Amino acid sequence: MDRRYLLKNSLALGGLVGLGGCATPPRAPAAKAAPNVPIEDRVPPLAPIRAHTDRLFDIKVCIRPFRTKGPNLDVEQIGDAMVLHNYGHGGSGWSLSWGSANMAVQKAMSASPKQIAVIGCGIIGLTSAITAQRAGAQVTIYARELLPRTRSVRANGSWTPDSRISLAAEAPANFGATWEEMARMSWKTLRSYLGLPGNPVTFTDHYRLSDTPFGQPVPPDPSIPPLPPPTWAGAPTQESDFGTYADRIGDLTPKSQVLTDDNNPFPVKHVSRTTQMFFNFTEYGQLLMSNFYAAGGKIVMRDFHTPGELADLPEKVIINCPGYAAHDWWKDKAMVPVRGQTGWLIPQPEVNYAMTYRNVQILSKSDGIMVIALEHGDLKGYNDSDESVRRAESERAVRVIEELYSRFPSVPA
Repeated sequence: MDRRYLLKNSLALGGLVGLGGCATPPRAPAAKAAPNVPIEDRVPPLAPIRAHTDRLFDIKVCIRPFRTKGPNLDVEQIGDAMVLHNYGHGGSGWSLSWGSANMAVQKAMSASPKQIAVIGCGIIGLTSAITAQRAGAQVTIYARELLPRTRSVRANGSWTPDSRISLAAEAPANFGATWEEMARMSWKTLRSYLGLPGNPVTFTDHYRLSDTPFGQPVPPDPSIPPLPPPTWAGAPTQESDFGTYADRIGDLTPKSQVLTDDNNPFPVKHVSRTTQMFFNFTEYGQLLMSNFYAAGGKIVMRDFHTPGELADLPEKVIINCPGYAAHDWWKDKAMVPVRGQTGWLIPQPEVNYAMTYRNVQILSKSDGIMVIALEHGDLKGYNDSDESVRRAESERAVRVIEELYSRFPSVPA
């Protein structure tokens, strides 16, 4: 290994790791000399993450609108109003929003309405409203909260189109084809948001680190409490109970690449890398809201309590996007709460990658470095409607990343 190469790449980031006094801080992860790796595939220098619990400046809790049968895209009549449902996307709302919006609007426009109402201003409601505007309708959103206060902005915000989208045994027989249509339409639409100021939608390299060879069982972590058994019939007992459809769109995203020893900058033996799309909530949300208003959209702050209230709206074609609120408002028995929590470290613009290690995922966004505890996989948070903050969960996740960076060698004095 070329000591001068490592030192050069570390010192290039000296202002980021704080080379002050007599301290010898961890070296920034940097690509090693990798003569046998094509230059375009070599790992670039990676700025270190300042993973300390006192840098947690926010913790958000989200109840994902999981629907065991998959999203509700049905049409029904309420009085003289045609209601087109568009809710229940689980952990896939940001990813599938444009595709499901397109499906809902196609049905809505079959009635040739001049005006359309949209219920809800989360990501599903907002994209449905914009899609209806593009189809030529005047749109009014009726919502209890605007996007920055909805559950949507407490989510992960990565391209995860089949994240807890259904239970395999309960989804309709043709749901795979419906899901694929939504995913491909969304992917195509999101292409137009790449490269815009503020990077509302962008890509980053995602590194997956493992202490054991990929494909082998991972020993349980004794610091993580076991998952309590399910308390009601029909609850999933293993991750394979959830519907998985990603293979249907395998041509859209790059394959995972296992890094060779001479191209691995991490103090962990087994590392793979892929590239993943994600959403910067602040920039993307503001852009969508601006687009909606610029096209003449209106928002009316209103809370609904019974489905029959929709018949009182002046618009007689209504796209219903209430998210998890459908559990109580629409009495949809297929809706199940799935709790999720994200911790947020102070932003570091120089960090431009994502990483998963020991059941912890981090993703650097424009408004902070997101940290998520992933233990128990898709079963985590199922049927848990508690939206209180569990700080210990986020702090444990941060300490995992902190310990990882403590293993990097120090810069020579």
